[in-house]
Order: sequence, then C-alpha cells, then structure tokens
Amino acid sequence: MKTLHVELGDRRYPIHIGPGLLERPDLLRPHIPGQQALVVSNATVAPLYLDRARAALAGLRHEAVILPDGERYKTLETLNDIFTALLSHRFDRDCTLIALGGGVIGDMAGFAAACYQRGVHFIQIPTTLLAQVDSSVGGKTAVNHPLGKNMIGAFHQPRCVLADTDTLATLPDRELGAGLAEVIKYGLIRDLPFLEWLESHIERLLARETAALSEAIERSCRNKAAIVAADERETGERALLNLGHTFGHAIETGVGYGEWLHGEAVAAGMCLAADLSARLGWLRWEQVERVRALLARAGLPLEPPPALTTDDFLRLMAVDKKVRDGRLRLILLRDLGRGVIAGAVDPQRLRETLEAARRE
Repeated sequence: MKTLHVELGDRRYPIHIGPGLLERPDLLRPHIPGQQALVVSNATVAPLYLDRARAALAGLRHEAVILPDGERYKTLETLNDIFTALLSHRFDRDCTLIALGGGVIGDMAGFAAACYQRGVHFIQIPTTLLAQVDSSVGGKTAVNHPLGKNMIGAFHQPRCVLADTDTLATLPDRELGAGLAEVIKYGLIRDLPFLEWLESHIERLLARETAALSEAIERSCRNKAAIVAADERETGERALLNLGHTFGHAIETGVGYGEWLHGEAVAAGMCLAADLSARLGWLRWEQVERVRALLARAGLPLEPPPALTTDDFLRLMAVDKKVRDGRLRLILLRDLGRGVIAGAVDPQRLRETLEAARRE
C-alpha cells in the first residue's frame, strides 16, 4: 500500500492506494467520527463490493442506498434518494456518507454530504480508474443539469480516499480506457516525465498489470494532490486540471449524458485543445500527433461526434464553469507538460479547430 496526503491544514486527508483495502477496516474507521454511516453505491457496484464495505463497518449503525447506474442519473431527482435514506433512518449531523463506486457515485454522495444538515462527513472508496486518479480527490461534488454538466454542486472534501486496486479487475475495458484519459492529462499539463513513462507503459496499463496501474494511480494522485493543496477552490492553477473538459462537457451534454463516457469526451477534447494550441503557435504539429498517438493507443476517440456542429459546440461551451464575465477560458498547452489557462482565445482559431475536427 502507498499513502499520499492532500495537504489542507486541519482538513488534511490521506489517499491510500493498493490491493485489498476493502478488507482493511483500520484504514476506514479512524475517519468515521460518529456511529452512523450510509454507504452510497449503484446497481452495478453494490453486488460486487457492498458486502465487503459493510463488513468494515461492523459495530456501527450502517445502512446502504443503491442508486441506478449511469451518468444520466446524476441529477437532483436521484440525489433526493440519498436524502430520503438519511432522513428515513434519522441520521444526524455526525453521520458519514461513504461513496462506493465511480465518479458519478462519488460526486453525488459528496454533494449530498455537503448539503445534508449543512454538511456532514464523507469518505471516497472509488472503484473505477477514473475515480481513483481524479474525481475522488479534491472535493469537487456536483450533479448535472440538462443545460450543462456539473453545474450544480459544492466543494466538500472527503475525510479519506481508499483506492483499492483490486476493484479494477471487474472494470469493463471501455471504462479502463476512459480512466486512462485522465491519467494522460496529468502528463500533458504538468509532468512531462510521467507522459514519457505512459508512452512506454500504456500496453501494460491496458493489460491491467498491477505494478503499472499502481504506479499510474500514485503519480496521478500526487499531481492532483499538489494542485488541490495550492488552489482548493479553483481560483487559479487548479483550472489546469480541466484540459479537454470544456470541449468534453459540451460533447457529453450535446449527445446526451451517458452516450459518451466522461473520459472518452475528455480524450476528444484534449485532441481539440492540442490542435488549437498548435494553431496559436504554442505546439508543433508533430507534438499534436504525439498526443493523438498516445490516446489512440489507449483506445480512446480522437474526434468529437459528427452530429455536433461547430455552432453546437460554441453554444454548449458558453455554459461552462470557466466562463468569466461572458468570456470563455480554455485550458491549452504551451508545450507538452506545460498547461496554460488561456483567457482570450482567438475565436477564428477556435472555429478553425472545430471545423477541422468535423472534416476528420
């Protein structure tokens, strides 16, 4: 097992990474201050891992709520099922919510914890690669709205993160690839040696070699923990973590939540960001091809869905959390391993990038 920490003063918390962590109540129990715990999971994950999670809670009053599986259920309506469970079991302000699942479950359980009685404790037990390397760390919680992804939410940090790598054995190949998109992101925005490591080890990751996956998860979490510690509420540097996400969120919203996995949309979005960076003179075209080649080796899409027009993209991207005073900010690349927050992108160059993707 490897342990990192997100350094947030008196809210400092550990990220434990390794196999068999669901069988380690000693890692979980110190982070449950009260005697009540609600496990939030979904219909896919619960049959696989809920019994193990609840066994670690023996001696506590614990319940579970099982939500439907899928991004299209990441809504205020589904969120209400969590509140109903908390209220019907008369859970108080010392209760702890435990998110057992992927990014959707983590986001929803965290948002519920941020809202219930104005804030209760919560713990992340991510079971997908994407959640283990990204969404479980940093305290971003949210639900979707038909007009925009993750537009209703709150910052609410977990008390700990348990990334049990054994859970990746049951992850579908498509979900594994989607997680790799977020892993590759860290190399692109701030860690060129990690990007080079990924280029050498991508096939080992796809083959689910334990040592390679643990290394990728640790290095991803180390990058994210450093950024979150420096900029918890995304007033500056943390926005770099959104490379490809403004384009990607437009894809997810435009085609319907759940049609594209989040990581798939981010992969296509990173290709668009690299293309635009080259049109602005920041990347060489051979570097753009290097980005595309790595994403292709991970089995990820390189172009957005053809059904989305350039005008669709521009309309959907205007409803984005990075818009400030009506101006769209994009995360682009000044070089490989060097992300930048671009607040005044030439609209003609942006349109050229979107049109070129449609021609592809």
